[in-house]
This record gives sequence, structure tokens and C-alpha cells, in this order.
Amino acid sequence: MTTMSSAGTVSGARAGIFDREHTIARAGFNRWLVPPAALCIHLCIGMAYGFSVFWLPLSRAIGLSAPKACPDISLLQELFTTTCDWRVASLGWMFTLFFVVLGVSAALWGGWLERAGPRKAGAVAALCWGGGLILGAIGIYTHQLWVMWLGSGVVGGVGLGLGYISPVSTLIKWFPDHRGMATGMAIMGFGGGTLIGAPLANLLINHFKTPTSVGVWETFAAMGVIYFVFMMIGAFAYRVPPSGWQPDSWTAPAKTNAMISTNNVHLDNAHKTPQFWLIWWVLCLNVSAGIGVIGMASPMLQEIFAGKLIGLPDVGFNQLDAAQKATIAGIAAGFAGLLSLFNIGGRLFWASLSDKIGRKNTYYCFFLLGIVLYALAPTFAAMGLKLLFVLGFGIILSMYGGGFATVPAYLADMFGTQFVGAIHGRLLTAWSTAGIIGPVVVNYIREFQLAAGVPRDQLYNTTMYILCAMLIAGLICNYLIKPVDSKWHMSVEEVAKLQAMANGNASGPSGSFGIGRGGLDIKSALFWAFVGIPLAWGVWKTLESVANIF
Repeated sequence: MTTMSSAGTVSGARAGIFDREHTIARAGFNRWLVPPAALCIHLCIGMAYGFSVFWLPLSRAIGLSAPKACPDISLLQELFTTTCDWRVASLGWMFTLFFVVLGVSAALWGGWLERAGPRKAGAVAALCWGGGLILGAIGIYTHQLWVMWLGSGVVGGVGLGLGYISPVSTLIKWFPDHRGMATGMAIMGFGGGTLIGAPLANLLINHFKTPTSVGVWETFAAMGVIYFVFMMIGAFAYRVPPSGWQPDSWTAPAKTNAMISTNNVHLDNAHKTPQFWLIWWVLCLNVSAGIGVIGMASPMLQEIFAGKLIGLPDVGFNQLDAAQKATIAGIAAGFAGLLSLFNIGGRLFWASLSDKIGRKNTYYCFFLLGIVLYALAPTFAAMGLKLLFVLGFGIILSMYGGGFATVPAYLADMFGTQFVGAIHGRLLTAWSTAGIIGPVVVNYIREFQLAAGVPRDQLYNTTMYILCAMLIAGLICNYLIKPVDSKWHMSVEEVAKLQAMANGNASGPSGSFGIGRGGLDIKSALFWAFVGIPLAWGVWKTLESVANIF
């Protein structure tokens, strides 16, 4: 027999350990334990941004000391060869595969996640991401590129999608008083995953490297196990609030805001509204502009500033010798690391700011500031103003990260909280699209300019102006976003019925049920330290390399 507590919790034999009913919080729970649970998962899957650390070692997995190249091999043959080293360009498709599968899986299983709850979704994400890395290790060991793509790219990509959206609706429901800040705290972990993962991967590669192995398959396997453990800790720490819960002494603001709806739109209807597709384009255009820069950050700094980075202001990139190019490559790696810091910091800063100025105004900031900074980038480059150039792109990347962190709250404002996680999952197809558009625009225009004989320090000027045009289009889309028409709103009875089905009880009174606003008690402080110490280590390692830029 199943019984109900006063807090809306379900007890009984039917509630399995992974079921949503088993995760409903009880009296005395501290809501500040939920964000570090989300960070446990996001800091692991965020390593997707840092996979480029593996490309050079993998490109000589057969040749070991030097690549064993097969110049005439096709990509199809490369998928199955066991005698030729993989090309970096072929390995780089993993990056595109990650974010395409992330968006598709989030869209396909976002509705299931809302029904199953964050713990089950987090556990499946841990199995897919950790298991995908182990399958990828098998692909590397057997030198089968298709197995690595299938394991890390496809299976791991499913883990990325489910892991990314698993905490969104839960955090928004736990922090109705700080929606933007709550999602920012979790999603900043995805931007910070590389800060931990990239130096950890380097340490493991050097540890496992032998005369007969570059150390990457062992690193994949070790990281798969490590990430699985940490993600399962996060999944088991998830809790959902009881139906009708709200923080102690908190009520929705009396002052109404037309851009924050108190109604809910059903998942099946959200994509039928113009607001969904306008926000889709807002995210896609903001991400397209930023993700292309992330992928080319290192070569861009090297080619634009060249000798200026090592005290040789009159020496262009082509005039540098091999040792000098190696030196500026190390400096450019610091630039990429600095952009990661701005990316992670922007996720918390802009999302928290959106609680004060509103989501629409926050995106206005992204587009207007971005247009100005992209337009000025060629001028900063031509004048040799390294500090302004680096700072400008740091701000751009903070807004790239801020766009990801703010959009779940934007969706909650438009469509309500009932289906926000699933709606967010469908919206992430914009990320998949941007993951193709951004790199294609930046990379192919660079190749075209290079073939046309444009000097290397001017290769990216046209690209910057095209990115400005993309942001202008995003600005227009953001301007057109208005409140959702009331014809799409669910009735109170429909919402109550759905909540009853999700929580296994009839709709009851609202209140705190003995769960207040929470605070930094010993348990939550220890959990925050558990995720904060590795992150601090990653920041320190990044700052070590950043110091060489200036």
C-alpha cells in the first residue's frame, strides 16, 4: 500500500530507488544541496569542450613518435584502418558529433525526463557518458575510429544531452525566487568541465604513456570510471520539491511582469508558438557567433599577433621559426584557457543579473555588446592592442556562456515551470545547429581568405563583420518576443492533474512543508567543497598558462 506524508512524499514498496517518488524531499532538507549535485554531473560532461587535448596524441597512436600518415586515405577507409594514423581533422568531427547528439537526445527524451525525474535521468547520463568513454577506449585500443565515434560521440552524446538538462526544471522549482541564478550555478559547470578535465587528461596521458602506447586509451578508460562515480553521486543527491512547495515567507512578486507568466504551456504546444522559435533563433545565433570563436581561439591569436606575443612586433606568422611558433602556441593555449574562465564566470554572472533586469534585457546586452566588440576586434588587432583584444573576446565568451545559463529561465518565464526541462531539451536543437553553423562560418571563410592571399593578421576581419550581422538578426528576434497568447495556457485543473500524476498524490495545499530557504550548513558546505576544490584546481592550472599572454 502506498501512503502520503504531509510534505507530499510517497512511501511504499512501489517507489524504487531511481523513481521520482523516491526523490521527493522531506522536511528538513536543504535546497542548497541541489546545485552541487547538478555540478557533479555538469563538471563531468563539460569535458566535451576539452576533447581537443586528445587529438595530437591520437594522431600518432600507430606511429607513436611521429604520425604514420596515409595521404590518399578517404574518411570511410579511415573509419576502419588499423595501419594508418587518424588525421586531426577526422578526429575533430567528434566535437560536432557531441553537440548534434546532445541536442537531438535532449529533444527526444526531455519529456521522459520530466516524468522519470532527475535521479533516473542523471543515472542514465552517467552510464552513457562514462560507458561511452570506456567504449571509446576500446575503439582506440583496437584502432577503430568508428567504434570511438560510436562510443564517445553517440553513446556519450546521449549522456551529454540527458546530463545537461537533468537539473534544469528541478533547480527552477527549488529556486522560484532566483530562477536565473539557480540555472546559472548548474550550467556554469558545463563551461568549467574543461578547466578540470583538460589538465587531468594531460596528467593521465603522461602517467600511462609508454614506448608502445601514447596513453590515450588508458586515459579514456580511467576518466570514464571517474566520471561515472562522480555523476552517480550527483544523481543520488538530486531531490525534487513536494507539490505546492515554496520557500518560507516567499510569495510571488505583487508587481506583475508581462514577460513572466504565471501560467503553463503544455510540452505538446510549446513548439507551436512563435515565442519558442524566436527564442530558438536567439539561442542559435548567439551560440553560433561564440562557438566558432572557441574552436579557432588558439590559431586566431597566433595568426593575428604572431611576433607581438614574444616581443617581435614586426615579425609576421610566416616569418617565425619552429621554436618561436611553439612558444606562441603555448601562449595561445593560455588565451583559450582564459576564454574558458570567462565562459564559466559569465554563466553565473549573466544568469544572476537576469533576475534583476529580466531575460529579454539580458539578451539585448548580449547582442548589442557583441555587435560592438566584434566590430572593434579588427581595429584592436590592427593597432596591436592585445589587452583590449583579449578582454573583448573574454566578454564575448562570457555572453556565450551566459546565453546558455539564461535561456532556461527565459523559457520558464514564457511557458511556466511544468514542462520547462522538456521544452529546454527541444530548444537545444538550436545548439546542435549552431555547432555546425559557427565553425563552418569561421573555418571556411578563413580558408577562403587564406587561398585569396589575405595576410594572416587580417584573415578574420571579414568573419568578425559576418558575426556582427548574425548578432543583428538575433537582436531582431529578441525584440519580437512577446508574452505567449492565452489560448496556449493550460487550465489550473490540467496542471493539478499532471502534478498529481507526477507526485503520486492529489493536489494539496502549498507551503514550505518544513523545507525552508536553506543555507550553508555543514552538510551543504562539505558538498560545495567536494565540487569546488577540483574546480579551483582547474582554475589555478589555467591561470598558470594565462600568465604568459601579457
